[in-house]
Amino acid sequence: MTYEIKPRQNFNLGLDELWQYRELFYFFTWRDVKVKYKQTFLGFAWAVLQPFLTMVIFSIFFGQALKVPSENLPYPVFVFSGLLLWNIFSSGITAAGNSMINNANIIKKIYFPRFIIPISSILVSLFDFLMAAIIFIAMLIYYKVNVHLFHLLIFLPLSIILTCISTFGIGTLLAALTIKYRDFRYIIPFLVQSLLFITPVIYPVSILETEWLKYLMALNPIYSAVILFRSAFVDSPLELDLLLISVCSAITFFIGGMYYFRKTEAYFADIA
Repeated sequence: MTYEIKPRQNFNLGLDELWQYRELFYFFTWRDVKVKYKQTFLGFAWAVLQPFLTMVIFSIFFGQALKVPSENLPYPVFVFSGLLLWNIFSSGITAAGNSMINNANIIKKIYFPRFIIPISSILVSLFDFLMAAIIFIAMLIYYKVNVHLFHLLIFLPLSIILTCISTFGIGTLLAALTIKYRDFRYIIPFLVQSLLFITPVIYPVSILETEWLKYLMALNPIYSAVILFRSAFVDSPLELDLLLISVCSAITFFIGGMYYFRKTEAYFADIA
C-alpha cells in the first residue's frame, strides 16, 4: 500500500495533532538544550554568561563611552531588560531557521507534525531566558531599582507572549524558506544583526527626534514586547499607537509564518 502526501487545501494549525505528539516536544526541546551546551566547559552557565557579557560590553561602549540615555535606569539594567527578550527572539529565529535542515534525516524517515521541529528549537531560547532572568533579578536588587509590581505582573507575561508570537511566526517562516532556498542560512545572521539596531534594546525610543522614525521602528514585531516589559521599571508614558502597530505586526508575522509553513510542509521531505 502506498501513501501520497498532498498539500493542505485549508489552513489548519493542526493543534489536535500537535497534542497527540506532545511528547516529541519534550524530546526535541531537551535534545536541543543538551546539544547546544554539549562539550562546553561551563555548560548551562553560558545561558547566563552570554547575555551578561553582552550587557557588560554594551554598558562600556554605549553607556559609559557614548553616554546613551537610559530613561533614568542604570544603563546595565536598561540594556539587560531589553536583552532578556531580544535573546529569545534572536536565538529563537536563528535556531528555527536552520532547524529543518539540521533535522533533514528525521524528516525523510518518519512522519510527525513538522511544526514540532522549529517550535521546539524556539523553546530552547525560553530555557535561556529563565536562566538569564536570575541575573536580572539580582541586578534589580543590587541597583535598588523601583519596580512597579502591578505593571510587572501584567506586562511581563504579555511581553513574553508577544515575543513568542513574533519568534514563532518569523522562525517558522524562515524554517520553510531555508529548506527551499538555502541562501537564507546566510541571510538570517545579517537579519538578526540588523534587527538589533532597530529594536530599542541599547537605546530608548525617546532619542529618535523624528516621528516617522518612531513609526518605522514600531513595525518591528519585538518593539512592543521590549517597551511593555521595560515600563515596569520606568515612568515614561506608553505611546499606545506605536504599541498597537507593533502588536499588529507581530500577529501578522505569526499568521503569515504559520500559514506559509503549513502550506509548504508537504514538500519538505522531498527537498530536505
